[in-house]
Amino acid sequence: MYYFLIPLILGFASNLASAFTFYYSEKWGRQAGTFITILLRDIFGIPLWAVGFLLAIKEGEDLFFKGTVLTTITGWSLIALGGIIIVMALITIRSKAAAPSTRDELVHTGLYSVIRHPIHTGTFLEFTGLFVLWPSLTVAIAFVSGVVWIFFQSKFEELDLKNRIRGYSDYMKSTPPFFPFNRLKKYSKTGFPDSGKFD
Repeated sequence: MYYFLIPLILGFASNLASAFTFYYSEKWGRQAGTFITILLRDIFGIPLWAVGFLLAIKEGEDLFFKGTVLTTITGWSLIALGGIIIVMALITIRSKAAAPSTRDELVHTGLYSVIRHPIHTGTFLEFTGLFVLWPSLTVAIAFVSGVVWIFFQSKFEELDLKNRIRGYSDYMKSTPPFFPFNRLKKYSKTGFPDSGKFD
């Protein structure tokens, strides 16, 4: 019943290990550092934990609550919203998402002007949507594991980003990590920044 944990945990662990581009680059060179990050995250990490989630859905039997039209709409809406946020974030940072480098520069436009980790926010929403659609014990375990992973992944990534991107420490002080409640209130009146300034 819990075989899904094997790819899930291996995937999350590989993703965590990918969050040290600066260290790998210092040790083995810039190109090797980027390659190791791609290998750990894009080739091993994300596919493995995605398989883990699919297995959790497949292995789940008893549901915490019965699905309704409302839960179906809510679940798929969360997944769609998470996907849109992820795509928007990827468009903004382009190659920096797939192949981070010690030559990267700070991005603080678009979604990155209101939150530091829109990709993680989108992933969290997708995890939540999966649980709403398939509220079993196995999916609940995968969901909780995913939330814990997102927290630690973001912390490790920020340690790395502070080392390899100039101005990231100041950016952290001015921009919340996942949910932009205060920023949205502010920008609903002033508009979103679209160039080099952030506060």
